[in-house]
Amino acid sequence: MPNTHLPAHCPPQAQPLIPQMSWDDWVRALDLHVHSQVGQLMGGISPIQSTLVYLDWLMHMMISPGKQLDVLKRAAEDVTQAGSRLAEAALNPREARNAAKDALKDTRHGAAQGAAAGAAKALPIPASDRRFASNAWQHWPFNVYAQSFQVLEHAWATATHGVPGLNHRHEDMVAFAARQWMDIFNPANIPWMNPEVIRATADQGGMNLLRGMANWADDAQRMVRGLPAAGTERFKVGHDVALTPGKVVFRNDLIELIQYSPATDKVQAEPVLIVPAWIMKYYILDLSPHNSLVKYLVDQGHTVFMISWKNPSEADRCKGLEDYRTQGVMAALDTVGQIVPDRKVHGVGYCLGGTLMMITAATMGREGDDRLASMTLFAAQGDFTEAGELLLFINESEVELIEAMMAEQGFLKGSQMAGAFTALHSNDLVWSRAMRNYLLGERDMPNDLMAWNADTTRMPYRMHSEYLHKLFLHNDLSGGRYEVDGQPIWFTDIRVPCFAVGTVSDHVAPWKSVYKLHLLPLDVTFALTSGGHNAGIVSEPGHKGRHFQLHHRPPTEAYMSPERWQAEVPHQEGSWWPAWQNWLVQHSSGLSAPPSMGVPGSKRRLPDAPGSYVKQE
Repeated sequence: MPNTHLPAHCPPQAQPLIPQMSWDDWVRALDLHVHSQVGQLMGGISPIQSTLVYLDWLMHMMISPGKQLDVLKRAAEDVTQAGSRLAEAALNPREARNAAKDALKDTRHGAAQGAAAGAAKALPIPASDRRFASNAWQHWPFNVYAQSFQVLEHAWATATHGVPGLNHRHEDMVAFAARQWMDIFNPANIPWMNPEVIRATADQGGMNLLRGMANWADDAQRMVRGLPAAGTERFKVGHDVALTPGKVVFRNDLIELIQYSPATDKVQAEPVLIVPAWIMKYYILDLSPHNSLVKYLVDQGHTVFMISWKNPSEADRCKGLEDYRTQGVMAALDTVGQIVPDRKVHGVGYCLGGTLMMITAATMGREGDDRLASMTLFAAQGDFTEAGELLLFINESEVELIEAMMAEQGFLKGSQMAGAFTALHSNDLVWSRAMRNYLLGERDMPNDLMAWNADTTRMPYRMHSEYLHKLFLHNDLSGGRYEVDGQPIWFTDIRVPCFAVGTVSDHVAPWKSVYKLHLLPLDVTFALTSGGHNAGIVSEPGHKGRHFQLHHRPPTEAYMSPERWQAEVPHQEGSWWPAWQNWLVQHSSGLSAPPSMGVPGSKRRLPDAPGSYVKQE
């Protein structure tokens, strides 16, 4: 199906309404202006789509008396069970507190869900709920607050799932919205119902609330002025993060290519080229020295190149996905080939950079370009049919609002995307943070990863429009409809061994979506690691609590479902980085002297790492 909504050309910046405009241009300009204002007001969330989803659920619920009775029955059972738990806790308070501690400890260490649920039956509050982890929630009246809230929360979960006739996408959206609304009324977020806040207020004579007011005022003025979160300013690029020594060896209007200085006398003959996502800055892979993937690779004897994307402005509105492929990955490959001639390259892509790496590898395979030695994908998708909860924010109505905002600006600001990502983790990023900062008066101490997360980038109009339409809405890439140079590409043209990493808690690129690489006749080594989209990748050796699963599947091996894979592949403690580094060595041809720093004979003066593009605001 053709992408009828995608503009055939890059339109100029939206113009103000003037009498000299043609009627068609005037009509479209008026719509764009109104849609842009609505998008700005609603944070890119379409109120029309939200209303339609709610009405779809409500009307199907109204004509389903059986479902209504089921909700009432289950709610009554929950109330009875909660009453039994509360009575048991009142009669045996010490036993209940000890059981809570044991079950919570099991849950934190990844115990089986069945065991946690079994332990929870003896508790006034299920142990797996971290919102009520404090022992203070085990006492009256706070255990009543918590149990009542959980009964109501479970009732809404029942009411929003399994409604006959409800569109499955709408079911996901209404269930998500219900969870967001329930978070507002969580007693942990209400100061006079939270025992930790009450105790802190009593002990400190209310000083916690005064500090909280000061924290809120500081955050509010930072938001108005467009400043990053408090504390993140102490992580400066090139001084505190992005410290691995290197040099910018190539620059064009879209990228700076960084070559990192060797740390060993001999290096693996095949260099590594990393393509990060352009939605954020590259140095997530080069944070502090102790958790820098780049430093780790260099210390293990690899020659590493990194693409640093330009932070686009209105002048870049017409750069599209093909520009990111040709001026980005292909330009970098050409430069690497000049510095390390006659050697193949290990291509690595993270998130959107991984999707672009797949597009590049398939195009190179189609054209007989064999410069890649392997392909590694970090939390990257090629099929977007199961792209997780992020899909809840991607539909025709909301894309229209996003495009209207981009048409007036020429780009999409990072702050205009932040709302969707924050909503995916609202309990951790909004409510629990608000309780600590504003009710307990404690100030978060940002780490390097949090500082990186606050360092947002923009995305040009055409590229993001193509990305939303071709990949998310129409899934052209996995449908064989994505065209490069006028001809569609397909994944079977990728003819190099692949290493793919999924993370168990990923809301952006769910691991089962990343796992779909197994549907192709490829040589695939798949790692499933603990953590989320970012923390699961930044998983350095020595990081406590990390574990992963790893399995190599040759092209001749039968397909295994992701559920069976997860159940049967053994767990390994520690970081997955050494396993991947060993895989790179196995797919390399041996050691050699380090290559020259930069293109031989080049007289162009470029800065040292981390370069200038990464510092653009």
